[in-house]
Amino acid sequence: MLADPPGFTPAYDHELAAALAARGLDVELVTSRFRFGETPSPSGYRRSEPFYPLSSRVFHRSPLRIPFKLVEHIPGTVSLLRRPADVLHLQWLAAPELDRFLLRARVPTVFTAHDLVPRRTAKKQALWRQLLSRFDRVVVHSERGRQTLVELGIDARVIPHPVFPSEPPRADDGRTLLCLGTIRPYKGLGDAIAAARQIDGARLLVAGDPLEPLNGYRAEAGNLAEWRLGYLSQVELERALGEATVALFPYRPELDQSGALLQALGAGVPAVAYDVGGIAEPVRQFGAGRVVRPGDISGLAAAARELLEDAAALEAARAGARRARETLTWDAAAAAHVALYEELA
Repeated sequence: MLADPPGFTPAYDHELAAALAARGLDVELVTSRFRFGETPSPSGYRRSEPFYPLSSRVFHRSPLRIPFKLVEHIPGTVSLLRRPADVLHLQWLAAPELDRFLLRARVPTVFTAHDLVPRRTAKKQALWRQLLSRFDRVVVHSERGRQTLVELGIDARVIPHPVFPSEPPRADDGRTLLCLGTIRPYKGLGDAIAAARQIDGARLLVAGDPLEPLNGYRAEAGNLAEWRLGYLSQVELERALGEATVALFPYRPELDQSGALLQALGAGVPAVAYDVGGIAEPVRQFGAGRVVRPGDISGLAAAARELLEDAAALEAARAGARRARETLTWDAAAAAHVALYEELA
């Protein structure tokens, strides 16, 4: 049983569930209604949405949603723990302060630490040490992530995040820098704008759902940027990837890995990324772009400029993105997960 109570990563949940089912596992995905768009139809697995039946439908982004969601979290978790399963694999902990009391599973448990120590509770290391130590296995997506959890006394297993393969129609003008995904403070959009302004002739495409105010960014970018705001449908996502020459990921150290980065690499789009968390690992491993010291805006601009202006360097980085797509497959991730589950049988 895969569980993503808050429905934070529906694309990841779907691909992993489908790949596990393709390997012969009986898979149920337990989650909540995704509030921002359509989710993929189940392929070989079952999907149920018992979590947050009202708060995910009624309140949208109202401040009332969070307290109501906390109330709904309790019966949702109780229901989850009563469902029959051989292994319970949680993808996210939506309410860690409550989960420390509620999560008492009767079957072997696995947790994937997508967000190594989530932002809202990052200072509560004792809380996360207690929660993570309760799982039989913990999965991370990078060696950097594994080392981070070692510092909390947690031994984690590295299973790289697969790419999301796609073949978008190419409409690349050779000068478009892409910032993809939800717009949050840790994504470093200000750094991307500042870097793009240092590159003559560059165009910046910002495509994603804003979860922070944009007025300052818009003023800073001026005519440099095109804004495609809101949750992107698959068609709009592929349109943005098809127009991108290079994708920028000037993140602050928050996540272990970025789904947006794996979308870009899966479409054959090279990346320039700050060396934070595990973000840089697939870029460096496959030669799929450039890795830059965190916070180095001039270095970010120089790396992006090199790929935009040097055709050979750009093609080599595109080849690296294709190598990542061929290696970091969902079937390979499913095989690694099956091996881990078998250890608990």
